[in-house]
Order: sequence, then structure tokens, then C-alpha cells
Amino acid sequence: LLTNYLLGWAEMDLLSGTYLLAVLLACIVFQSGAQEKNYTVREELPENVLIGNLLKDLNLTLDPDVPLSSPLQFKLVYKTGDVPLVRVEENTGEIFTTANRIDREKLCSGIFSENRCFYEVEVAVLPDEVFRLVKIRFLIEDINDNAPLFPSTVINISIPENTAINSRYSVPSAIDPDIGVNGIQHYELLKVGEERRTGSTCSAPRAPASRGSGQNVFGLDIIETPEGDKWPQLIVQQILDREQKDTYVMKIKVEDGGTPPRSSTAILQVTVTDVNDNRPVFKENDIEVSIPENAPVGTSVSQLHATDADLGSNAQIHFFFSNQISSLAKRLFAIDNATGLITIKEPLDREESPVHKLTVLASDGSSSPSRATVTVNITDINDNVPSIDTRYIINPVNGTVLLSEKAPLNTKIALITVMDKDADLNGKVTCFTDHDVPFRLKPVFDNQFLLETATFLDYEATREYAIKIVASDSGKPPLNQSAMLLIKIKDENDNAPVFTQSVIGLSIPENNAPGTQLTKISATDADSGRNAEISYMLGSDAPPIFNLDRRTGVLTAVRKLDREKQDRYSFTVLAKDNGMPPLQTNATVTVSVLDQNDNSPAFTHNEYNFYVPENLPMYGTVGLITVTDADSGENAAVTLSIVNGRENFIIDPLTGVIRPNITFDREQQGSYTFQVKAVDGGRVQRSSTAKVTINVVDVNDNRPVFVIPSSNYSYDLVPTATSPGSVVTKVFAVDNDTGMNAELRYSIVGGNSRGLFTIDQLTGNITLKEKIITADHGLHRLVIKVNDLGQPESLYTIALVHLFVNETITNGSYVQELVRRNMETPVGQNVGDGEITPQTNDYVKIIIAIIAGTMTVILVIFVTALVRCRQTPRHKVVQKSKQSGEWVSPNQENRQIKKKKKKKKRSPKSLLLNFVTIEESKPDDPGHEHINGTLDIPVELEEQTMGKYNWATTPTTFKPDSPDLAKHYKSASPQPTFQIKPETPVPPKKHHVIQELPLDNTFVVGCDSLSKCSSSSSDPYSVSECSCQGTFKTPGPIHTRQVIQSL
Repeated sequence: LLTNYLLGWAEMDLLSGTYLLAVLLACIVFQSGAQEKNYTVREELPENVLIGNLLKDLNLTLDPDVPLSSPLQFKLVYKTGDVPLVRVEENTGEIFTTANRIDREKLCSGIFSENRCFYEVEVAVLPDEVFRLVKIRFLIEDINDNAPLFPSTVINISIPENTAINSRYSVPSAIDPDIGVNGIQHYELLKVGEERRTGSTCSAPRAPASRGSGQNVFGLDIIETPEGDKWPQLIVQQILDREQKDTYVMKIKVEDGGTPPRSSTAILQVTVTDVNDNRPVFKENDIEVSIPENAPVGTSVSQLHATDADLGSNAQIHFFFSNQISSLAKRLFAIDNATGLITIKEPLDREESPVHKLTVLASDGSSSPSRATVTVNITDINDNVPSIDTRYIINPVNGTVLLSEKAPLNTKIALITVMDKDADLNGKVTCFTDHDVPFRLKPVFDNQFLLETATFLDYEATREYAIKIVASDSGKPPLNQSAMLLIKIKDENDNAPVFTQSVIGLSIPENNAPGTQLTKISATDADSGRNAEISYMLGSDAPPIFNLDRRTGVLTAVRKLDREKQDRYSFTVLAKDNGMPPLQTNATVTVSVLDQNDNSPAFTHNEYNFYVPENLPMYGTVGLITVTDADSGENAAVTLSIVNGRENFIIDPLTGVIRPNITFDREQQGSYTFQVKAVDGGRVQRSSTAKVTINVVDVNDNRPVFVIPSSNYSYDLVPTATSPGSVVTKVFAVDNDTGMNAELRYSIVGGNSRGLFTIDQLTGNITLKEKIITADHGLHRLVIKVNDLGQPESLYTIALVHLFVNETITNGSYVQELVRRNMETPVGQNVGDGEITPQTNDYVKIIIAIIAGTMTVILVIFVTALVRCRQTPRHKVVQKSKQSGEWVSPNQENRQIKKKKKKKKRSPKSLLLNFVTIEESKPDDPGHEHINGTLDIPVELEEQTMGKYNWATTPTTFKPDSPDLAKHYKSASPQPTFQIKPETPVPPKKHHVIQELPLDNTFVVGCDSLSKCSSSSSDPYSVSECSCQGTFKTPGPIHTRQVIQSL
């Protein structure tokens, strides 16, 4: 495209076309990330002289929005082994000279044009975000550091004696490596011994004194060639006469134009020879030939032809090279002195010198030889393989480039320069890599390429690359050259450790020895070196019972494990490498602690106390024994059995439910005690025992029994003079039950319509409430009710109390008849016939008076009989009643009892149980009831400090500290939870009838001091507790029945 573009503008002005080409090339170079910068620098400058500043000269500005991976850096790129003549400050881009002086004549030997000597370097601007490759061309400025020198210190010239005035003869030129004004500017002839002291001078040796000076005979002129060379010519100014003087000795001086000028001299010796009229003439003075560089030695280059008009020896021509040709030409070519044939003496090399100028002189023996110039052009043959010059941007270590695997794309590694000394197509080189690698060659300048990364690198995939760079020319056949570039990928910590298992499951029996090794945790890291060194650590959630070796990864248990405290552990372990920064990963470790039979079965209580009603049927539920075993599996499979007491109770071996295989009778046995054994199922069995006490609880199945009055036919006299508040009589009843079932309450439920009497509900004392008036005289029948406080249902009994309100009893039979008649009156009907006429009153008084004496005798006999009865052995008959109600499981939450302050201990009052047989024969009257019965009367003497239990608020018969079976049902026991339903109690017999009492009250009830009133336990719930319902004392106002004889 560029060629077509240029061809289209072929007719444009040459300057415009050249400018356009330069612009297009500059655009191409700029887009490739390359720039050029030219500087001019004088040679031989001292060290640390500032040449330029790339940062400013290139107008480099950083975009603040583009972050840089590293600070801006200027890196001088040069071939390994080369000694750079300049240095570049990496941070500032300033260019300085070094201790290695720049010598233009050495750097550009053979170049005599003032604008042709350059020194080139490349500078890479890093990092990759702002990368540029800058080619810096230093134009070396010449200084006058070299003096011009003649080829020889003595120059010999022969001139015939017949030479005409103003004839010119060439003098060998001096050579000055400097150029321009510092080159040769002036030649001058000096007399022998005469020297100018201006500038530096190189003096020639002194000529012999016998020889004449020719300063006036000869003159000196300078001819400038088209190439700019200055050739000196000697001019004959006077006629020469060999016979007078055959030799002239002079000094020739050459001087350059430097400041200060430098010069040198040589001895110019002119010899005047005999006459030779004609000199040889070349057929061609300028000949140009071309010869391939691979022409063999001996090949003819050119055949020179010259003629001489003289005859004889003066016509014999001798060919030779001028001393002004280069030493290389003298080495490569030879000339036949006789024939003038130029041949190849040594192999040619176009790359060494493509053109050779050969000055050939033809001489017939005279002093003025003829001159011809043969220009030999060496044509190129593809005989040079391309050269590859590698200049590293990333400094190699021992010939190997270390490149991080995190290097970004387009990371510049080296500048590859390929060259071919051949010309044209033979020197056109292409460069490439011979196989697929993650690198590429990017062209920047002519025959220069940047080696850069083409893809992301991965140390774990490939750790090093041997890149073969191939340079091939376009010759036929093409020649190739290759170079190896070693790149080692430097590992970066880009891989975290990887556990062989993300979840590590372990099992270990409990009771292990401290320091037991559990497992060895292992992780791998794809990185290398320190990046692959792994340290193991426990996570923050790991319990202190475990330890993990940081280096080996061995996991140990530092203490003994106890499955019963914790059967499973789950925590994290970390694997961390030693990279910078370090990377880590984690895994989960689960440790299952295996059970060993190291725990005996454990009862929830060491001692169990159960309270069961005595009416609990056989195989009913007594209670539940709960046992646990902290072990698991077979080691926790517990079997229960009764050690002693199997004849009375059975226990479910799995559930722990205790059932009786007997019926209870509290009167025969109030409690049972036995041991329960629990055995686990371990290979080596472990066992434990607990004590079980079963207390038989009373049931409210006995109704109260009246002791006073002893008969429904008895009566008491209430004198009319009795003051209100006086006790007129007393009722007293007993209950064969115990506890609250035996607590009694008295009340008047009938026969007291006028409210004349009142009764104490606790003591049963009947007192006169109102003052007796006339209307109150007569017989009163009170219906007395006594009921217990038993639960769940209270039982009661009704008795009749007759009170005869009168001054005296004059006729007992009459009163007895009234009582008998009242018995025929329904209980719900009040008896109102209580009046006595005055005549009757007198009659009664007479009768009472008559009977008084009789009763006195009878009373004495009665007292005597009573005393004798007290002296008889007393027997105790305890009829234990049974409480009706549902048996319930004890509940500790409902057994909160307020404790009272302890009082001084008193010995319990003994229980007096009087067995009294009351027999009474009824009259023959068919209407009179005959009551014949035996009463067993338990009487307890209450302690004043005895607490009363409120059965209405807490329906249970169990002790407060007895086991809470309700909680046992919900325990973590391996036994299944059972809902124990209460057994259906036996319905008690209910007595709601009027008690039939004996006719007469002939006994006194007391407490037997020998009876046991309370158990050893102070528990108010104990069923063995008994109390005397009250001391039965003869009431003050109660009168015995006396026969009053009428006066």
C-alpha cells in the first residue's frame, strides 16, 4: 500500500516525497511503540557530562488515571558483553557520558564524511503500561585530536633533468583521521632545519648537509579532488642540471585546520635523473570492474595496457601499485609488473570492503610514471548467515531471564536485532520463533524486534522455556541462523494449599492416652520453594483438647476424651503457605468419640420413696424407677431387677415400672423396703443399686363414731338458772382413719330452732347461748352432725342429744318417756312440748326427793364399779380406715411446705385405746330399740405443735422430698416415657345415717400413755402419725341421771 501510494506521487517534487515518506514511517514507528531521538555529542568528552533528558525531550506525560505496576523507569538496552559509551539514569531519563571515551576515529574508522558517524543505543521506557522503545542516535562530533601524518618520514621523487619549468609531480599525501576543518588543510616546503612552531608538529629526520636545498628550485601546490582530498604536487620552478646537482633535500610540512592546528613533516628528497623523453601512456586511465566476492584466488580482475614512445630500455614499462592504495587492497590484489594483469591474491569479502580503488603506476624507468585508477566493485554472494543480536530489557541471571508468572501481557523481555552483511535480497532478514510458545516477536525498527509475552504465564504448567529464535535471509538458497533464549518462570504465590480431603472424619475411643495421634493432615501446594512450604494450624473454633503440629500436620489429642461430656467435635484446620503474601485454605475435621463401658447405670435418686393408697389393686402401678447410663449403644442398655422383695413386687426390666403382686393392708404392714439393681449391656457389665421404700397410705373409708353421748336415749338436765355461755353438755366422736381423715368437725343441724344452744366445732362442747326463759322449759332434742376432713369425700355421722330444761328432775321415768316419744318423731321435726304445769312441778319435786336417796346409793355402786373397771388390763384396738381417692404420682412442685420454727421437743403423748363394751337391754316395749355393740375407740393426745395438713389444697399423700416421678417421665433416660394412669380406687362405704348409740353413757374416754402416737419421722405427711382427738373430760354442767324422790 505504501509503495502504491508513493508511485502515485512519483511526479511530485523530490523534497515533498521525501517528507511524506518520513511522516508515514514516523507514524508506523509510533504505532509500534517505538520512537527515535537524535543527539549530537563531541568525542572525547569526560565522564558524567549531561547529553540530554529523555523525559523532557520525548515529552513524556503520565496519565493519572492509568495506574502503574511499578515506577517509571528508563532502561538502557545493550548487548551482553558490550561496554556502553553512555549511561541513562533509570529514574529521570538523563543521559550522561561514561568513563569510556567516545573516539570518533575508532568508532567510525574509514568514514571521512562529517555527517556519517553515529553511535546508536536503545532505551526501554518501563513499565509495560507506558512502554516505549526509543532508538537514540548520537551524531559524533569530531575534534582535532589527531595530527596529519605522511605515509613515510622520507619521500623520494625522481625528476628528469630536461623537465620543463612548471612541470608537476605528485607527492604522496598525508593522512588525517579527523574530518572537516580538523582534517588536512595546508602543505608547505621548508628548508632543512626550518620548522614553524605553530601547533603540534611531527618533525622528520634531518637530511645530510652535503645535499642542497631545493626550496627555490621547487614549489608546492595543492589539488583538491572531487572527494575533498587534498593532494600535494611538486612544481619545477628552475631548469635542472644533473651534472651540477643531482639531489635536492627539503622538508614538506602538512597542517590541519584545528584550533590549535596540528602538523607533521617529512623529508622530501628529489633526485635529478638522466633524460628520458617519453613516459608510458595508459590506454585507459580510469577502469571500473565488478567481480563476485566468491571469485577464487588467481582470478583476473583487470588487464592494464600502456605504451611508451621511447625505444630500447626506455620503452620497457614496469607496472606497480601506488603507495597511496590501502593496505587491504595491497593484501587482496596483485599486479604483474611486466604485463599489468591484476589478479586476486586472497579471497575477497564484500562485507569487509565492497569497493577497492587501485592506483596503478606505469613507469619506463624515468622519474615520471603514468597513473591509472582501477575501481574494483565486489558483487555480493549470499555467503553470510544472518546474525542475531539479543539485548535484554530484563537483565538475565547467568544467561537466563527470570520472569514472574504474574507478568502482564506484552511484557517486554529483550530487543532482538538481526543483521546480514550481504546486500539486497541476500541481506533481507526475517525473524521468528520455531515453535509455539507464549511469546512473540514484535517488529519495531528495521531488523529489530521486541520479544514480549503473548499470553499469561503459569509456573505450575511450564516452569521454563527455551525459545529458539530463527533469522533467515532471502537468498537462494536462504541462510539461517538461530539463537537460544532461556526464560525461567519465577513462581509467584498464586496457589493456595489444597487439602487432600475437604472434610476429614475421624473416630477414636474415649479414655485415650494423652498425646494419642489421631491422624496426619496433608495438603499440597502447586507453587514451589517457600511458596510451597505449608504450615498447619488449628482454626479458632478448635477446642484446646487437640493439638496440630505446624510442620508435620499430625493431629493429636492432648487430653483424655470423655464421650459422656462430648461425643463429637467439629472444627477447622488451616493450611498456610510461606509466600508473600501467604495464602491459606481450610478443611473441616470431625472427631467422633466412640463409647466405652466406663459408666455404671445411675439412678436419678439413691433412695426412692413411693406412697400408695392401701386400696391399690394387685399389679397396679406403684411408681417408676428411672435409671440412666451415660454410655451409648449396648453399653447404655440397662436392665432392672429387684434384688430382695420379689415376692411382693415386680419391676419391668426395661421401663422401670414397679407393680405389686400383693394387696396392701396398712394395718398389717405400713411400708416395704427393697433394693433395685440396674445392669448395663456392656461386654464387661457394670451395675448399681438403689433403695426403694413403698409407704402404704391411709384411705378415708371410716365414718366418725360418737362416743358421747353413748346412746340416743340419754338426756342431760339443764337447770333454768344456768347462765349463758356455760357448757351444758359435750359430744365426742372418734374416727378410725388417720391424718386428715380423722380430723373431725361438730355442728348442730337440727332441733335448735330457737338458737338457744351452740356447739364448739372442734371440742364438741355445747353451751347455752341465750338466757333461759319460761318458754324454754321442757325437753330439747338437738341433732348433732360430726364430719371428718377426709379427701376426696368427707364422711359424717348424726347423733341426738336430749337436754331437759328444768329446775330439777322430779320424775325420771317421765323424762325417759318423753325421750322415747321424741325418738319416734322424725329428725327433721322439732320437739316443742317442753312445758310442765305447776302441779306437775310439785309432783316432780316429791318424786325427785324420793329418788334422791336411791340414786345416791346407786351412784356409790357405780363409782365403785367404774374404779374396778379401770384396774382391768387395757387393750388397744386400732381400726385403720382406708382413704378413698386416686393415687397420683408425687410432684415436688406441689410439695412446698412452709416450715415453722422448731419448738422444744416433747415426748409424744401416748395413745390410750380403751376397749369398752356397752351392753344395754331394751325393755320389752317393742318400740324400744335394743343396742348391743362393741366400740373400738382410738384416742390420740395431740401435740400443740402438730401442724395440720390442708388436704383441700394439696391432693397428695406423698412426702415433699420423695422423687418427682412426673419429672422422671421426661428425663433423658434411655427408658421409654410412660404415662401412668391412676388405678381406679375401691369406692368407700358411705355412712350417712344416724348413729345408733347405747342407752347409757357409762364410760370415760382417755388417751393410752403406752400407745405410739407418732413415727420417728417428723414428716407431717407420714401415715403412721396419730393424734388424740381430745381429752374426754366430764363437762361441768353435765349431770348424771338421778332419781329424785318427791318430798
